[in-house]
Amino acid sequence: MFRHLLPFIAAATSAIPATAQAPQGKVEGPLILAFGDSLTAGYGLGRGLGFAPQLQDSLRRHGIKARVHDAGVSGDTTSGGRARLGWTLQRLGQKPDLAIVELGANDMLRGVDPRVTEANLEAILSELDKQGIPVVVAGMLAAPNLGPDYRRRYEAIFPALARKYDADLYPFFLQGVVGNRALLLGDGVHPNFEGVKRMVTGILPTVQRALAKLER
Repeated sequence: MFRHLLPFIAAATSAIPATAQAPQGKVEGPLILAFGDSLTAGYGLGRGLGFAPQLQDSLRRHGIKARVHDAGVSGDTTSGGRARLGWTLQRLGQKPDLAIVELGANDMLRGVDPRVTEANLEAILSELDKQGIPVVVAGMLAAPNLGPDYRRRYEAIFPALARKYDADLYPFFLQGVVGNRALLLGDGVHPNFEGVKRMVTGILPTVQRALAKLER
């Protein structure tokens, strides 16, 4: 059943786990925590070319002096994210004003039961809610090879949890990138610099709306 997913699974599992970026000193303006996997960590890209720095640059070009902290770990699953959330928040040294939660792609590529993925993501969102940290949920779509039942159950996770925890939802983190070779690295899975740029352009309005709520 997973034969056609082997290239994707290999890319997701063979990447050496990257340690989330060390926190910097406290600065003015909103602090955004980008909490995710290789798609957040900028897998295969040079320093300053990944999602967090590109989003930070884009926000600043739009007049929002935010700092986006890269807490992406390549190869991470929702289980891994759940296990490291407390440590990540502690290391930040200050409470983030907003968290972008981007996890679940590796669960899907490994065929993890959607109930497990949902339970882990709910634990993450529950903890962030408990700490008063607003969230943008970055959703994911399932590979069609996994079948309609898996796809239905998996893809329902993100909007359901966003509604439950009153989080902003960006339905598909890789919108406009999947299937476009010009926006992908040689592995055909991870976005290149231009692919990340497309991702940032897509999610930017959602992040802006979430930040605007903080000022109300």
